[in-house]
Amino acid sequence: MKIKKELIAQRDPKSPVSEVFRTLRTNIQFMSTNKKLKTLLITSTFPSEGKSWVASNLAVTFAQAGNKVILIDADMRKGRQYTIFGASPRPGLSNYLSGMDVTDGQEPDITNYLQKTEIENLLIMVAGNIPPNPSELLVSPQMNKLIEDLKEACDIIIIDGTPCELVTDSVILSRIVDSTVIVTAHKETKKDNLQRVIKNIQNVGGHLAGVVVNKMPVSVKKYNEKYYYHESTGASASRMEIKEKAYNTLKYNDDKYKNPQVNEEETKTNENEENLARPSFINNDSRVEVNKANDILNQINSYLDNEKKNLN
Repeated sequence: MKIKKELIAQRDPKSPVSEVFRTLRTNIQFMSTNKKLKTLLITSTFPSEGKSWVASNLAVTFAQAGNKVILIDADMRKGRQYTIFGASPRPGLSNYLSGMDVTDGQEPDITNYLQKTEIENLLIMVAGNIPPNPSELLVSPQMNKLIEDLKEACDIIIIDGTPCELVTDSVILSRIVDSTVIVTAHKETKKDNLQRVIKNIQNVGGHLAGVVVNKMPVSVKKYNEKYYYHESTGASASRMEIKEKAYNTLKYNDDKYKNPQVNEEETKTNENEENLARPSFINNDSRVEVNKANDILNQINSYLDNEKKNLN
C-alpha cells in the first residue's frame, strides 16, 4: 500500500495538523474515567465534513503511540477508507456480516477480512461490497460478536460510520460502542442538524465524547509560523496554542473529567497477537450519562468566535 496524501499523520508527522491529531488522541484516551476506551465511532451530520479523514488520521496516531489499532469502515454505502489507505475494496465488513463468502454452517474467519497497512500496529477492515440492507447487518448479532472478538485482539477499534442525517447506521452503532465523536465542518454544518444528531444518539443510549470542528481557516503565515516553531523547539508557545484549540473542539460530558489528575500517557507493552480470540458475547448493561446538547453548541460558538478574532 502506498501512503496517500490524506494520511498526513503518517506522511508529515511533524506538521501542526499531525500535532492536533495527537492531542485529540490524548484527550480521547483520558476521556473515560471509569473504564478503558476500546471502541470509538466517528460520524458526522452530512457527507464531506471530513469524518473519514479524521478517522483515518486518528487511527494512525493511535498506532504510532504503540497501540494495536483496527479501523473499520462501517459506511457500507460509500466507504472510502480503502482509497485512503490504498487497500483492496473487498472483502470487507459487509462480506463478513452477511457470510456470503463462507459455506453455510461455517464460522467466517475474521483474519480473512482484515488488511495490513504500511503503518505498524494498524489493520483495516474495509466496507466491502455494497449490500442491499446495511442497517439490518449492523443490528445483527454478528456485528456485536465482531466487535467483542476484535476487542480481544487490539487496544482500540475505530469505526468510520455513516453521516447521521442521511441514514441511521451510525445511530445504531452508537449504542454498542464505548463513545462517539461527531465531526463538523466550519461554516457548513448547521446547528439544528448537529443538535438533532446529538439528541438522536442520546435517545438510543449512546455516549457522546464531543464534537470536532473541521475545516477551520488558518492563514498561510500563521501556519508557517507554527510549523517553524514546532520544528525548532518541539514545545513552543505556538504548539501549546494548537493544543488548546484542540481541547476546545471537544466537550466532555463526564463531570469527573472537569478536574482531571492527568498522568503521563502509559506505555503499551502488550505482545503481538497472531490469532484473534473469539470469546462469548459480553453484555454491557452499564448506563451512560446523557450529554447536554446546548453545552456543546455553546462551546462550539465560543471556539468559532475566538478563531475569528485570531484571524483578524
